[in-house]
Amino acid sequence: MPLVSEPLNAGQAERLAPSFKALGDPVRLRLLSLIASHAGGEVCVCDLTDAFDLTAPTISHHLKVLKETGLVTAERRGTWVYYRARAEALGLLSAVLAVPQPAVLQESNA
Repeated sequence: MPLVSEPLNAGQAERLAPSFKALGDPVRLRLLSLIASHAGGEVCVCDLTDAFDLTAPTISHHLKVLKETGLVTAERRGTWVYYRARAEALGLLSAVLAVPQPAVLQESNA
């Protein structure tokens, strides 16, 4: 359902808007990028806090927003929480924004 293929219906827009809104914040966008690109597919919150000049409660708030919108999952292990990007959520956002290449461009890039 790429935007360039057909317009979103009201239900689709309602479902996707919270995820795009969450990613509209630079800290959350960066957090998601750090989580999604981390080797092993998951990252401890203890490894995320050092990447920002923010307090731990502020980082926790941003991670909570990402979790509530379904972009990440969290699992507590002892005193630490480990985060993992949800591939299906990222795939859905990616599919909505996908712009198919014209056949002429695809052939010239081959």
